Amino acid sequence: MAAYFIVMALFCAAALILRQYYLAAGEAVVLLLLLAGYRWANARRHRALNEYVQTTNEMMRKSADSEVPFPVALIQLNEDELLWYNKSFADLTNVKDTLSAQFVTDILPGFSTEWLTSGKTTCPDELRYRGRRFRVTGSVLPSKDMKSGVVMGMIYLQDLTELLQVRDEYIRSRPMVCIVLVDNYDELTNNLQEAEISRLNAEINKRISDWADQYNGLLRRLERNRFLLLFEAKELSAMADTKFSLLEAMREVTNATGIAATVSIGIGKDGVDFRENHSFAALSIEMALSRGGDQAVIKDRYDFTFFGGRNKATERRTTVKSRVMASSLAELITQSSRIFIMGHKMADLDAIGAAAGICCLCRHKGKKANIVIDPERNAAESMLSILREMPEYADCFISGQDALVDADAKSLLVVVDTNRPDQVECKPLLESIRRVVVIDHHRRAADYIEQPVLNLHEPYASSASELVTELLQYSLEATAITANEAAALLAGIVLDTKNFGVRTNSRTFEAAAFLRRIGADTVQVKKLFQNDLPTTVARYKIIQNARLYRQKIAIAALDYTANRTTAAQAADELLNISGIETSFVLYPQDDQTIISARSIGEANVQVILEPLGGGGNAATAGAQVKNKSVSATLEELIKSIDKFFEP
Repeated sequence: MAAYFIVMALFCAAALILRQYYLAAGEAVVLLLLLAGYRWANARRHRALNEYVQTTNEMMRKSADSEVPFPVALIQLNEDELLWYNKSFADLTNVKDTLSAQFVTDILPGFSTEWLTSGKTTCPDELRYRGRRFRVTGSVLPSKDMKSGVVMGMIYLQDLTELLQVRDEYIRSRPMVCIVLVDNYDELTNNLQEAEISRLNAEINKRISDWADQYNGLLRRLERNRFLLLFEAKELSAMADTKFSLLEAMREVTNATGIAATVSIGIGKDGVDFRENHSFAALSIEMALSRGGDQAVIKDRYDFTFFGGRNKATERRTTVKSRVMASSLAELITQSSRIFIMGHKMADLDAIGAAAGICCLCRHKGKKANIVIDPERNAAESMLSILREMPEYADCFISGQDALVDADAKSLLVVVDTNRPDQVECKPLLESIRRVVVIDHHRRAADYIEQPVLNLHEPYASSASELVTELLQYSLEATAITANEAAALLAGIVLDTKNFGVRTNSRTFEAAAFLRRIGADTVQVKKLFQNDLPTTVARYKIIQNARLYRQKIAIAALDYTANRTTAAQAADELLNISGIETSFVLYPQDDQTIISARSIGEANVQVILEPLGGGGNAATAGAQVKNKSVSATLEELIKSIDKFFEP
């Protein structure tokens, strides 16, 4: 305002210099009138503001000291200036009346009034001051003179130190239920003398007891290989910080033949009582075992958290289970009106092979079966063209929408080569059919298909085609399976084992030998994996983009959309390069980034991709990261790799 009046005075002086006396006189009169009006309005505004502050002060002085037993302060929110406070506030902060302005941020370091100016009545963060803990509430006082631009607020400090300490101690001391299971106990004690079994039991008990004693837990042995541990919630963070050291300690226990012991740890938390926590712990153990064991899983009311699981899963399958599953599946098929078989999106040779095997089983049980697949988006067109020429598969392949129309209350859905509801070919079909069978070899994800009527989930198997081949061995005569169906199953095994190079065991070769005996043509299978020249060039272009990370990891981050099959083949091909044990191929597709991952070394690609929403198994995994660029996804992948290799 001073600058404004000075400019007007300069105009008046200029008029005098130019001898414009009437103009100068008019400007002088206007200047004086405006100056007088401004001083009068300013004085009136200050008078009104002072009256308002004095009235508020008198009101607070009468009530605060006598009626409010906790600290109260009046603040000018524009500048966080302290205007008034009661005796309790002065006793707490040792603030004293001074002629100079005092600011709340100086008196209460770290305290902010932004929450009050934004319209909230309670501070979102507790105030810690001189060893005490306060909950701060407040309100904005209405202004009598809106033109003044001054906003004042009242804050109230409630000392809840003892209450909050009790709350924190309650949270810290909440009970946790933990189940510790020795995964391979039967394998460890097989064909051992009683003395050796006793020694082994004593060593296992000591390792688990020493670990439990670190966290002041109550440990009880329930069965020969199952333990129950009760401990307080405050110990859970210490367990997680050591990455559940029992997992490593138990591997040091070996039997006379050199087999190392492994354990799975399941923890239930946030339940309403011990019963619910025990239920959560049991679900955690089930999840750990379905993912290969040798890991810790924490289950709360909403989700699972995983620790460990880095080592390759050892085989723990029995032919008895396969026989029981084959009998149960055959019975379900005979009781169903329609059978639908569905794999994952972008179905590959393993999904098609497993689906063809189930279709063969249904045919010889006298039931109509349909394979649900997207004819435009799949990675097994060569195999599909062979099956379509067979009279048994003339009208077998249908879309998800057609399956939804044909399904009824007695329909059966068989999901092969995936256990995640978001990855199936047609999720609405999965949600609409009540009876679902899952046949899969991938490690179980946190978001799995819930409550299937039959669940053949074997993370130790090489492929879904291997599992289906075993079912057919116990359900049908060898002559009931056509040569093309045997070739489809063998192609699925060859695909997921990388031509019998990874994830193979004795039962993988037994299944392959069975398929070969009943007519699977290895030359025909070889042709299914052939590529044309442009595809081969595209694959080597991807390999050319690869860069080394940590000496043994090859990462190819593409800035163009690649064919999914070609990208997967490039990830496989990178492992043929000397010194490379793990490979990742990233490329954009629509609004997402696709990742194909392979491993023949110590890196477990399923564990690495799990934080990115991926899944698979230790040797083969993939992920679809939505709404993120390749560069952003690459940064997350690098962080996940570094976290995996953290000591």
